[in-house]
Amino acid sequence: MEEEVTTLSAERVHEIFLDCLFKDSEDSSNPVKAEGIVTNVGFHPERLASHRADIEALLDELPDAFKKSGGGGWSFLNACDDRHGNQWGQHPDMERLFQLGIAIEKVELLSPREMWPMLPGSMPYYIVN
Repeated sequence: MEEEVTTLSAERVHEIFLDCLFKDSEDSSNPVKAEGIVTNVGFHPERLASHRADIEALLDELPDAFKKSGGGGWSFLNACDDRHGNQWGQHPDMERLFQLGIAIEKVELLSPREMWPMLPGSMPYYIVN
């Protein structure tokens, strides 16, 4: 039997991201918060948990330099390419993927927002644990 291949795509990230947001009629008093570069979001805890394996698989498709076991973290600016060197998304897609990763506690920022202006492109560095 063939191993299932996870493809990192803007469409898949967007689909999961939208499904994890609260619907209009839902009680949003207990969100799982995730700070982004441009936006902050609150996710529905149960739906977020239901997508955990998918989110982890998508994060695993980022270059090894992002991984704790690889390069130990890398600039947001380098997340537009997957680990195979293929461009998979744009900045908003990358932000959504990292927010999903932060929400499931699989991604961490390597420096506080106050330090970002000193980093290349004034963009944060992320690590995938």
